[in-house]
Amino acid sequence: MGSSAVIALLAAAIVAGTSILYAALGELITERSGILNLGVEGMMLVGAVLGFIFTSNTGNHWYGLLAAMVGGALMALIHAFISITLRGNQVVSGLALTMFGTGISGFLGKSYQGMPIVDPFRPVVIPFLGDIPVLGPIFFRHDVLVYISLLLAFVLWYILFRTHWGLSIRAVGENPAAADAVGINVSRVRYLCTILGGILAGLGGAYISLAYAPSWQENMTAGRGWIAVALVIFALWNPLRGILGSYLFGGIEALTFRLQTAGISISSFFLAMLPYLLTILVLVLVTIRLRQEAGAPAALGVAYDREER
Repeated sequence: MGSSAVIALLAAAIVAGTSILYAALGELITERSGILNLGVEGMMLVGAVLGFIFTSNTGNHWYGLLAAMVGGALMALIHAFISITLRGNQVVSGLALTMFGTGISGFLGKSYQGMPIVDPFRPVVIPFLGDIPVLGPIFFRHDVLVYISLLLAFVLWYILFRTHWGLSIRAVGENPAAADAVGINVSRVRYLCTILGGILAGLGGAYISLAYAPSWQENMTAGRGWIAVALVIFALWNPLRGILGSYLFGGIEALTFRLQTAGISISSFFLAMLPYLLTILVLVLVTIRLRQEAGAPAALGVAYDREER
């Protein structure tokens, strides 16, 4: 493989990993507050279909992006109400949300199946930076949503580990009773983080239908929501590590496409399986690693009731 092919592959890895990065950042901030959301796949599908529908009908991809964010937020609000207010089982709620999102997205997008997008996001070359040899084509010739995802990762890292807000979020995820005792509103923090997670998952879905593969196809997220959930563990709940993990998974996906187009005699089913095989491998390795390092928030998945503290 020549240097130009490697550069093209790395650039494609960033594009393929961006939707996963958005979803993973959303799940990460949600889990940091102690809420486990397994409905990421469903929220991404709702974001993808709403983004496509609103863009098709308005001719403006920013309206589509806003619709995707609202759709993801509403889906997350359902999960937050069940998990925080009703103190229901978070795993069951998340799985139900995925099934609901799969069904409603298929229903809403039925008449748009296979249609091309009117106004997709297109690559924007950053002046000067885009002309840097090697680095320019890899990092600085993408659409604006790629740049926003990277900026968000750094912003979330700063908020979580360098601000009072981040300390409150981490405190709620580790010990909600202690956080409540010092005056932090546990329910409010968890609601805000869960809804923010839904907004980012909706963005991840919209990125697929408005930029990565500008069209609408039923179930077009193809399991990326589940990869995002696994990626949070791989990143050890750190947004900056999430960047690396997203692009690693994106690189595997981009590589499978290139192997297929190159005519290499490998089963297409095996190639399609590679990203998910990597997900399982990563989970095994990271689970072993978690025994030696700080792992998940201690109160992850545990409902909090003030009357019981």
